[in-house]
Amino acid sequence: MASRSIKASRSTLSSSSDLQDSQNGKPPLPPQVTHARRTSSGRYVNYSRDDLDSELSSGDYMDYTVHMPETPDNQPMDSISQKVEEQYVSNSLLTGGFNTTTRAHLMNKVIESEANHLQMAGAKGSACAIPGCGANMLSNERGNDILPCECDFKICRDCYMDAVKTGDGICPGCKEPYKTSEVDELFQTRQPLSLPPPAGMLKMERRLSLMKSTKSVLMRSQTQEFDHNRWLFETKGTYGYGNAIWPKEKGFTNGKDEYSGEPVELMSKPWRPLTRKLKIPAAVISPYRLLVVVRLVVLGFFLTWRVSHPNNDAIWLWGMSIVCEIWFAFSWVLDQLPKLNPINRATDLSVLKDNFETPSPDNPTGRSDLPGVDVFVSTADPEKEPPLVTANTILSILAADYPVEKLACYVSDDGGALLTFEAMAEAASFANTWVPFCRKHNIEPRNPDSYFNLKRDPYKNKVKQDFVKDRRRVKREYDEFKVRINSLPDSIGRRSDAYHAKEEISAMKHQKQNPDDEPIESLKIPKAIWMADGTHWPGTWLNSSPEHSKGDHAGIIQVMLKPPSDDILHGSSDDGIIDFTDVDIRLPLLVYVSREKRLGYDHNKKAGAMNALVRASAIMSNGPFILNLDCDHYIYYSQAMREGMCFMMDRGGDRICYVQFPQRFEGIDPSDRYANHNTVFFDGNMRALDGIQGPVYVGTGCLFRRIALYGFEPPRYKEDHPGCCSCCFGQRKKHASTTREENRALRMGNSDDEEMNMALDPKRFGNSSFFVDTIPIAEFQGRPLADHPAVKNGRPPGALTIARELLDASTVAEAISVISCWYEEKTEWGQRVGWIYGSVTEDVVTGYRMHNRGWKSVYCVTKRDAFRGTAPINLTDRLHQVLRWATGSVEIFFSKNNALLASPRMKFLQRMAYLNVGIYPFTSIFLIVYCFLPALSLFSGQFIVQTLNVTFLMYLLIISVTLCMLAILEVKWSGIELEEWWRNEQFWLIGGTSAHLAAVLQGLLKVIAGIEISFTLTSKSGGDDENDEFSDLYIVKWTSLMIPPITIIMVNLIAIAVGFSRTIYSVIPQWSRLLGGIFFSFWVLAHLYPFAKGLMGRRGRTPTIVYVWSGLIAITISLLWVAINPPAGTNQIGGSFQFP
Repeated sequence: MASRSIKASRSTLSSSSDLQDSQNGKPPLPPQVTHARRTSSGRYVNYSRDDLDSELSSGDYMDYTVHMPETPDNQPMDSISQKVEEQYVSNSLLTGGFNTTTRAHLMNKVIESEANHLQMAGAKGSACAIPGCGANMLSNERGNDILPCECDFKICRDCYMDAVKTGDGICPGCKEPYKTSEVDELFQTRQPLSLPPPAGMLKMERRLSLMKSTKSVLMRSQTQEFDHNRWLFETKGTYGYGNAIWPKEKGFTNGKDEYSGEPVELMSKPWRPLTRKLKIPAAVISPYRLLVVVRLVVLGFFLTWRVSHPNNDAIWLWGMSIVCEIWFAFSWVLDQLPKLNPINRATDLSVLKDNFETPSPDNPTGRSDLPGVDVFVSTADPEKEPPLVTANTILSILAADYPVEKLACYVSDDGGALLTFEAMAEAASFANTWVPFCRKHNIEPRNPDSYFNLKRDPYKNKVKQDFVKDRRRVKREYDEFKVRINSLPDSIGRRSDAYHAKEEISAMKHQKQNPDDEPIESLKIPKAIWMADGTHWPGTWLNSSPEHSKGDHAGIIQVMLKPPSDDILHGSSDDGIIDFTDVDIRLPLLVYVSREKRLGYDHNKKAGAMNALVRASAIMSNGPFILNLDCDHYIYYSQAMREGMCFMMDRGGDRICYVQFPQRFEGIDPSDRYANHNTVFFDGNMRALDGIQGPVYVGTGCLFRRIALYGFEPPRYKEDHPGCCSCCFGQRKKHASTTREENRALRMGNSDDEEMNMALDPKRFGNSSFFVDTIPIAEFQGRPLADHPAVKNGRPPGALTIARELLDASTVAEAISVISCWYEEKTEWGQRVGWIYGSVTEDVVTGYRMHNRGWKSVYCVTKRDAFRGTAPINLTDRLHQVLRWATGSVEIFFSKNNALLASPRMKFLQRMAYLNVGIYPFTSIFLIVYCFLPALSLFSGQFIVQTLNVTFLMYLLIISVTLCMLAILEVKWSGIELEEWWRNEQFWLIGGTSAHLAAVLQGLLKVIAGIEISFTLTSKSGGDDENDEFSDLYIVKWTSLMIPPITIIMVNLIAIAVGFSRTIYSVIPQWSRLLGGIFFSFWVLAHLYPFAKGLMGRRGRTPTIVYVWSGLIAITISLLWVAINPPAGTNQIGGSFQFP
């Protein structure tokens, strides 16, 4: 293994002209950094280092890389050194952090099995034939060795450069001079022109000129000759220093002096939208809105009647009931009013393909003009989040139907575990077979585990004759892949034990040779975790030691799959076990990231890990859009990202901060006992919010606009922005100029003339100037196409067909520095930039901050589920999950993110929805009281009203009927089933009487006493019974959250028996009061039925402590009631009934 130190700064290496060597027939020398001074005339005069040192007082001197000022058809050639650098980086494990040197460890071996893909880290190559060298040869995109001489003598890059410098360009094999033309053809690649811009250009144009010149590179005829006349006519470009700038002339404006990016002759073609808004039929939504109003009015009259007609016989019972009913009415209003304007949306993928991937005058080659997407996958504990689940998610991402060169996947391992690292390497190796197989046969879904476990016929609609044979071979490969993944813990343990024993033996031998050292008995060597190449794993060890524990380890970045080539690379019949002829075999960029953790730092859990990925990805790929997925949520629909991109690239899409997809789950029991599908929320509430300002962010399955995460406000936003339609109750008057500090946002330029107000000080984004430089590029690349006069703030078509920059070591070293534990100190990361800290539900807070700045979000429901994941079907795990969500809501309510403090940019109904998010856990207090009221009524023989008169019964009937009719209509427009609605109602009461109450208590403890709230990850692993898919459903694990619901059940059952006995043995039976109490008790018990059923388990596994606690509490409450309010006649309940 080799390692070297890297200075964390951007590389200044580039091509330099070497005319003298070319004239002498020598190949060009490797790139060198030169220094120059820019004169007043704009020329650059070369200076040596000594000359510069003597004139440092002048401000005109700078480090500068010399470029030849060529025309677009004669752009400077990039040296092979950049490809060598990228290959070195992709095969190196980079580590670093606070007060440590960033080091690159060359990985000769990443996993035990052999790397079989050209892009994969540790891929084997031919060795250099120079004696004593043995370095790997540089290979092209297909893995073939690059041989600079006709004799095919194998020579690495370093030896070749030595031969050029010291051997007069003579080949060590045949002793003949290297031919310059052939060397140029083999070693050099064409790169975009990047020169110092003219002094007259605007600052924004200087930043974006690189992307505006892409037409000059692509517009070539079939003869590969550059068409000057066509280029000058269609782009109105200019030659000379700098890039081809599209000047603002008459044909390039839309009449408002705004850049539109298209000549007038191209603006006449029909324009088709990428998305459509589908209204809910009036026959459904109109009665729904009418019923909401009717029920609201009836609730008002009912509460007025209840307040004016107290029960004087049991004023305490009446008082508790009226307080609870008022709160329930308020809670219902908060939940119901944001549902008044639900909408559906549809996308048109054919228009997206025509606009971005079809040959046109702006894109003659038809190369994809879609923006890049960086996919984030987060994991933290390989024991609770099995590596096989994460690996399947990674494979579904790598096989997604999106341009390969525009897609990058970043895996955040917050636990720093070697098990996760090697599982990702195994996934990258298996992707060599799985991804081309999916492309060849159009496989859906592209998660191999889900695909091979499909219940339907896998051969349906498969037209290629070799599909059966290919599927069988891939299935066999996947079975072997699963065996390797599942055996990783044992193989890592055996390997580490062997190396540890070898270390101990070596240490003992060394100690024997040096008797002056400490005695052998005191020799203790920490038991390390060893990688496949025989070196220490820099992350966490099983036996924690300093700098190798879960909260104390270095930052790690490993490029598992290096960036693909920009051109399609077709496979052949010799590529592997399957014939991949005419199939693109490239794989997207795959990067393993484990941020640095040190003792004494608050790492902010998942939000901190996501912010580290935001910075690292900006340095390495800088995709203008970010897709966030949990490790157990995989891509079920391969074109899901294209669907989301339709909204981002449509007219007005530049004001959309994120596209939220619904969460769909697998492995849920058929009856969905605990409402795990949560369809009422995902298909009801979220569709309704889409009609206001947009759905809330729910933590996964969300496509973000990167610039919105940086804290910028949407473009073209006016402070006196009027409200929308009456249903949204938007702000109608201009608000005060003063804005709360947390609501302030960076202003984005509305055109190239207006500068982005980035406030590029370290206080906001940190001290990485490299990172700051990526911000305007991401903003520009995320703009919609300026292909229509109505599109404002657009970019010119064809601007993103440019070839990417190659990775170098300094780039990855910079990525290491931005994931260090100290980087966020004294910055606004987690405050106004990135994922927001301070809550266990960082997702809701992050989305709230974006809406608070004026951004909009969109809900994308695809015909085929976009993503699928897993959910806990065990009762205890489900309650703990709900507890975490509710605790986050309580934190939001007591923080500055309370919707009551929102800015005027947030619409009224959107504010009401966010207010409901923070308030709903407090309903548990009133709900528990109300669940005990029927039992108290039966114990006391009283009721919440004086008598069950006609008025009370009519109000109760109207309220109940309108609720049922609203449920039916909501089921109609949301597409859910009535049974799902009922399951949601049941679990609302189960969660409200258990987890929500505990969340309120925890939130109050944090606010009052400052006690931090800790939570555990939801386990993604299955049950012990492999033969039963739903074995987890029957496992009963004791938790204190079960005490309140069990007590409610027991007390209500005892109360029904006591009330029935009282009425039967009474001299004057009060049947009306008995029926009222029993009716409400049965209402409570019906809602708690799934909870009671879950306690029964399957084989009588209910813990004894459950029944002991429940029985003791129920008996205690019953005896206390008898003691407080004894029945008439000492111990007589009624009639001849006597206590024993």
